[in-house]
Amino acid sequence: MPSSNPLPPKENALFKRILKCYEHKQYKNGLKFAKQILSNPKFTEHGETLAMKGLTLNCLGRKEEAYEYVRRGLRNDLKSHVCWHVYGLLQRSDKKYDEAIKCYRNALKWEKDNIQILRDLSLLQIQMRDLEGYRDTRYQLLMLRPTQRASWIGYAMSFHLLEDYKNAISICETFLNQQQVNTPNNFDYEQSELLLYQNMVIRESGDLKEALKHLENNQNQIVDKLTLKETLGELHLNLKQYIKAAKCYEDLIVRNPENTNYFKKLIIAKQITKSEDIVKFYKEYSEKYPRAMPPKRQPLTYASGEQFKTLVDQYMRKAFSKGVPPLFVDLRSLYGDKSKVEIIEELCLGYVESLKVRGKYSESTNNGPKEPASALLWVYYYLAQHYDYLELTEKALSYEDAAIEHTPTLIELYVTKGRIHKHAGDPQEAYKWLDEAQQLDTADRYINSKCSKYMLRANRVKEAEDTCSKFTREGISPMDNLNEMQCMWFQTECALAYQRLGKYGEALKKCHEVDRHFSEIIEDQFDFHTYCLRKMTLRSYVGLLRLEDVLRGHPFYFKSAKCAIEVYLHLFDEPLKDERTEQELNTGKRYYFLYFVMVMAIKGN
Repeated sequence: MPSSNPLPPKENALFKRILKCYEHKQYKNGLKFAKQILSNPKFTEHGETLAMKGLTLNCLGRKEEAYEYVRRGLRNDLKSHVCWHVYGLLQRSDKKYDEAIKCYRNALKWEKDNIQILRDLSLLQIQMRDLEGYRDTRYQLLMLRPTQRASWIGYAMSFHLLEDYKNAISICETFLNQQQVNTPNNFDYEQSELLLYQNMVIRESGDLKEALKHLENNQNQIVDKLTLKETLGELHLNLKQYIKAAKCYEDLIVRNPENTNYFKKLIIAKQITKSEDIVKFYKEYSEKYPRAMPPKRQPLTYASGEQFKTLVDQYMRKAFSKGVPPLFVDLRSLYGDKSKVEIIEELCLGYVESLKVRGKYSESTNNGPKEPASALLWVYYYLAQHYDYLELTEKALSYEDAAIEHTPTLIELYVTKGRIHKHAGDPQEAYKWLDEAQQLDTADRYINSKCSKYMLRANRVKEAEDTCSKFTREGISPMDNLNEMQCMWFQTECALAYQRLGKYGEALKKCHEVDRHFSEIIEDQFDFHTYCLRKMTLRSYVGLLRLEDVLRGHPFYFKSAKCAIEVYLHLFDEPLKDERTEQELNTGKRYYFLYFVMVMAIKGN
């Protein structure tokens, strides 16, 4: 639809140049052309030119002027889709998405088939999760551009997000039938991703047989063979086609024998239920893949008694000889069984005695070379963590001290000692040991971060800031740099430290910084609404949308929100008093008391 206030050819050419300058980010040139039109007495109040000048000014950071020009342009031409569209773009730049949607709808009243306005409207609708509106807008775009792939995919996805799987599958199928089928040797990644997305929709609809049939019929066109094989295995397993499922997972184990999940699924596919049979299964695969870890570690979960003792003995000896610091973390899941804990403790104590005397894990071992000197160190280290987990702090510290005496230069020992004190409820002592660890290696960012965290838990905010400054950008405050990097672990701990210190304003400031980060993460998804449809990363895109819907359930947000709520409740119950007012009140009370004493003295006389 033409403008309600059209320009003559000369001015119209200038107006088109303004649009081109805006698209190419040549904002100063755009302002020059706008000035040429507006300097003509006949067109000083031309609505669309004023609106475009406002939009250009907004891009140059002159926001107040921008709003003034756009509103002025809109008042002069309320029937112009350009003016309404520009006003919507301005509202969108200020994150006022609801207002922007209203502006776009007004623009569509005067130009209902404008593709750019419809696209912008659809982006805001998916951002605000107006799924019904998004579906209707995507349908209009499909009708206007039926040859574009994004039109079909966007429309199909709108039904998928509304859980109308039947229509979503049907639209995908219609679009795919229009496409040229590739030969097996002609790999098309985008076609492959579309097929995998369609299969995802079929699976979510609950029709697993149809999903399996679809995958088998199109497997030659799917480029991502790993996802193909994993999905086939999962479908065969859910449909109780155990022989085919077992074949899939055996192929996947050949591809990656370090994936624990493949072994667990293969056990289900082989219908192995008894613990002894599962241990036997892992033993076979341990011989087949001698360097893989899952076949060695997983049997410890299922074995018991003497069999467990033999297996865990072999596992721990190898780890201690190699020097594996996270061994305790690896075995911690076994600590739910008290009998296993007792066996592990008995073995480790035996290792200590034997290594001290003979340099070997067992006194019965006569042949072979002695174990490395570091083996005793790692046994001490393990026992310290073992007793710490069992809340036997004194024993844990005694073994940790023995380890430090053995090798006083190992940083992990100081970190663990600090952790033991933390678990014992002594944050000050914990911080001192982490500071000691940090002094041993000032170039280690992990130790630096750990030390800062323990400092904050000891309410030493300034020291934590100074420690972090070793790895933040020079020439800028560490706090500002950490905020810029969205370092939320630091900010949450900082907020809790300020809360404990009674600095409620600072605590709330940190909580609101964390909240701002989450708002930014939600706003950042805006860039992906067009990118993912264009690049056909559809499964990842759906995953992103679902993540964003539950984003504020993240532990960082929960901790910050809890801290802020506690501070606000405390301030409500015990409001902060103005010092000057309090002082005046106290002075008044004092004078009143002196006056009272004087009166009583006069009456007494």
